[in-house]
Amino acid sequence: MTAVVCYRAIAALALVLAAVDCGPPPHALLLPTPIEVTTLGVGDVFEVRIVSEERLPVSFTVAPDGTVDLPYIKRVHVAGLEPQELAELIRKKLVEREVLADPSVSVSMKEYNSKRIEIIGEVVRPGSIPLVPGMTLLRAISIVGGFNAMAKKADVTIRRKVNGGTRAAPVSVEDIIDNRIPDPLLQAGDSIYVPQKVF
Repeated sequence: MTAVVCYRAIAALALVLAAVDCGPPPHALLLPTPIEVTTLGVGDVFEVRIVSEERLPVSFTVAPDGTVDLPYIKRVHVAGLEPQELAELIRKKLVEREVLADPSVSVSMKEYNSKRIEIIGEVVRPGSIPLVPGMTLLRAISIVGGFNAMAKKADVTIRRKVNGGTRAAPVSVEDIIDNRIPDPLLQAGDSIYVPQKVF
C-alpha cells in the first residue's frame, strides 16, 4: 500500500469515528436542570439589613404560622414571599408608620429549612438536611459527614421529582472529584442514595 493510499484510509477512518455518537459519558447526570425555589417557608432563617440602623437585630426565623416579628413593624406574614418581596414589604411598612422616610432594606437568606434534601445509605450521618442556596452533591455529602468506609462512591443515585413523577440518575462522585463531570446542583426535595460496596 502506497503512502498516499495509507494516508487516505487513515483519514477516512478518522471521519467515521468522528461521526459516531458515543452518547453521554458514563455516569453523566441525566436529570433536568434544578428548579430554584427561593420563597420563604416555615423554619427558614434570613437576615434583614437596614442602612443606618445597624443596632437592630438582623437574623430572623419564620414561625410555624408563617410569620415573623420584625422591629418597628411587629408581626408580618412572610411565608410564600421572595426575599426581594419581603424587603419591599418591610420598606413600605417603615414608611407607612413614619419610622423612616426613605429606608434602604435588603433581605438575604441564610438557611432554607423548609426546603430539604434527603441523604440515605452509606454516609456518616444519613438523614434530612436543609437546602442551602447553590448546594451541590459534594456539599450535601460533606454536610452529613462524608462517605463511610462501605460507600460505593461511583454509583450514587439522585432522585428528583419531575412533572408529578420521579426521575433517578446515577452519578459517580469519583468522576466529579476527578473533574470528568460537573458537581450537580441540587433542588428541594431531592433524594440522594449512596449504595454499599459489593465484595
